[in-house]
Amino acid sequence: MRVVLSTIGKFHTFDLARQMQQRGALTAIFSGYPRFKLKNERLPKEKVKTFPYLHAPYMRFAPRSVAARQFWEWQDKVWFDWYMARNLPSCDVFCGLSGSATHSSRVAKSRGAIHVCDRASSHIRFQDRILREEYDRQGISFSGIDPRAIAREESEYESADIITVPSTFVFNSFTELGVPNKKLRLVPYGVDLSAFHPCAPKNDNEFHVLFVGGVSVRKGVSYLVDAFQQLQHKKKTLTLAGTISPEMETAVRQWRHNSQISVLGHVPQPRLKEIMSMSHVMVLPSVEEGLAYVQGQAMACGCPVVATEHTGARDLFTDGKEGFIVPIRNPNAIAKRLQSLADSPDTRMSMSEAALQRVQSMGGWEQYGERMYRIFSELIARDYPVVLSEIAS
Repeated sequence: MRVVLSTIGKFHTFDLARQMQQRGALTAIFSGYPRFKLKNERLPKEKVKTFPYLHAPYMRFAPRSVAARQFWEWQDKVWFDWYMARNLPSCDVFCGLSGSATHSSRVAKSRGAIHVCDRASSHIRFQDRILREEYDRQGISFSGIDPRAIAREESEYESADIITVPSTFVFNSFTELGVPNKKLRLVPYGVDLSAFHPCAPKNDNEFHVLFVGGVSVRKGVSYLVDAFQQLQHKKKTLTLAGTISPEMETAVRQWRHNSQISVLGHVPQPRLKEIMSMSHVMVLPSVEEGLAYVQGQAMACGCPVVATEHTGARDLFTDGKEGFIVPIRNPNAIAKRLQSLADSPDTRMSMSEAALQRVQSMGGWEQYGERMYRIFSELIARDYPVVLSEIAS
């Protein structure tokens, strides 16, 4: 089997690449990241193809103007896609992260390859709708997702042989918008257990709440702050770790006046592991996303999770055992769960142990890699039954 992967950034695609490499199936992986940022990805140099000329500057100099950002992002995806199409090696399976593989996937299919569209978030029209609703609720101007991006995504959904998604929430968003079940494959993400594990003690006389992710409207951080303010504990703290989006800067300036709230910005993984290990709970109040793998990272550090229904949490842990699952846009529900953990050290300890056991039983990224490899094999067998016997032998 010959597999080519593509991603405009890194995301989970490099974890998938390592899994395919272990199975002798990786032909190449394309990324918009500069090569020096990929040197620690533990992949053969000759199999990593990069086109960083638009994406790398965007990461460093992304404009504040929404229109300018959308234009840059559009050009980034179009030119990255063009580069892949021009340099695509022969393969049996082309698996591209959605939105930046429109032309290259067509080239791959024209050569007889199978196209797998890998979508990390909800169906883009569902995503556009719920974000419009949320920005309106927050009283923040939002013009919606770039219509050109929506068109690219949907053309890839249409042309793909299958669409892989990371959570039941995402799966349901596709079926709600008319994509048949048979075209979807549910494959939850894993977690790097070598990078995330308990490494610092928790202080039982205090209560530390953690959020990890982009501080944005989409991530629902305002609901967490409201919940935290309801929480009753003499030594409570809230730590926000992640890049601050422009629309949240006004709110963040107000939060900084509260001595119990720390806003850290981007945190490197080694430091993040320590913070997760010391925290009593991580809260992910997102309004929409696919399967946030900071949840698995926190669990691997022995930190229980409180997350909304729209984070993929149900595909990662059981409500009431390794953490709690709450409705979106409900600070009262978050506050109730935080209070129960703050009031009961025994509950915190049992959930911490259960979270650690659950994520360790997943075997890191191994289950994810095996499921994806099996999907690729079944697709090849469906279209080329002789090839499968060669793979098996």
